[in-house]
Amino acid sequence: MAITHLRHPVPAVCVTFRQPNAAAAASFRRPPHSQLPPPSSLKANNNKAHNRKWAVKLSLVGQSSPPKSSEEVEVEKLVEFLYDDLPHLFDDRGIDTTAYDDRVIFRDPITKHDSLSGYLFNIALLKNLFRPQFQLHWVKQTGSYEITTRWTMVMTFVIVPWKPELVFTGTSVMGINPENGKFCSHVDFWDSIKKNEYFSFEGLWDVFKQLRIYKTPDLESPKYQILKRAANYEVRQYDPFIVAETNGDKLSGSKGFNNVAGYIFGKNSTAEKIPMTTPVFTQAMDDELSKVSIQIVLPLDKEINSLPNPNEEEIKLRKVEGGIAAVVKFSGKPTEEIVGEKEKELRSHIIRDGLKPKMGCLLARYNDPGRTQSFIMFAKVVTSCTLIRMRLNDAF
Repeated sequence: MAITHLRHPVPAVCVTFRQPNAAAAASFRRPPHSQLPPPSSLKANNNKAHNRKWAVKLSLVGQSSPPKSSEEVEVEKLVEFLYDDLPHLFDDRGIDTTAYDDRVIFRDPITKHDSLSGYLFNIALLKNLFRPQFQLHWVKQTGSYEITTRWTMVMTFVIVPWKPELVFTGTSVMGINPENGKFCSHVDFWDSIKKNEYFSFEGLWDVFKQLRIYKTPDLESPKYQILKRAANYEVRQYDPFIVAETNGDKLSGSKGFNNVAGYIFGKNSTAEKIPMTTPVFTQAMDDELSKVSIQIVLPLDKEINSLPNPNEEEIKLRKVEGGIAAVVKFSGKPTEEIVGEKEKELRSHIIRDGLKPKMGCLLARYNDPGRTQSFIMFAKVVTSCTLIRMRLNDAF
């Protein structure tokens, strides 16, 4: 535990910041304002390295009056305030600075500031260099003078020619000064690293890794939101999309590709040529990865009832309802052996983190199945909740 004694006289308060417990950190989405605990199946194991906690204790001297009670501070109103205020973190409106102490403490794995001006400087720097897109998932009270938020931030590094996209997900623990009911600290914890204390070389390396050039074809793809970016996988919430599919032979195979490709090239009831999209999916429905279909994603602006009928009986049109999936990226020719290894690795990672995978997986190839480029393979993940296809309860 690191202890910092501030040398200048300020009103007395002692606030402890800690990494959120595993259950809170694993809860990616929940209905707004919910205070219910997440399902027990989301709790991570007790691996000491994985659940490592750290604290920064601020001992402030010169007490002039006793601190207010948590009821007087009205933490619930601050929760409501953050739901409204934090989505404006990087837009033209910005946050309401009157809710923060002048000496607000900010920490993330590679940045620290000890004043409101430094806090605002950090926000402005990120805004100018990275054009952040910030998504707030939930806000809840986690202590008498403590509020925790979960978020996703996608940033584009605009000053380099290839403009890499950096993704961070995690939680922020925000401390409240009992003297005045204002936020006196903001400590970020990233899902992608274990060492979140400042200064984290692991965190710096995580930033550098995302600066590499990683391209996929500039074609329309299913829409998704990243809920969690861990060290070895992502958790994504996919929007619905439509596929043309037929039977395949194996997860890494291409049998049936010419048939489904023929459908979009005009072999349909109206001879309509449909724009190409990415990726090409092969989906295994069983644990042995033996029962396989091959699928081409159709343009997102199409409705299934407006699409022409396939000329061939073995081609089917189907709406995929979307939902939550765990994803791992890899490159190279996806042989059956490599795909099998990646599937096992992904399944192992998500089980280790307290998530329960469904049977089967999908391999997504971002060019035709006979070529070698970048791929994404993902296994459906579920909690103990009842769900359909990839869909999950919002408490995930």
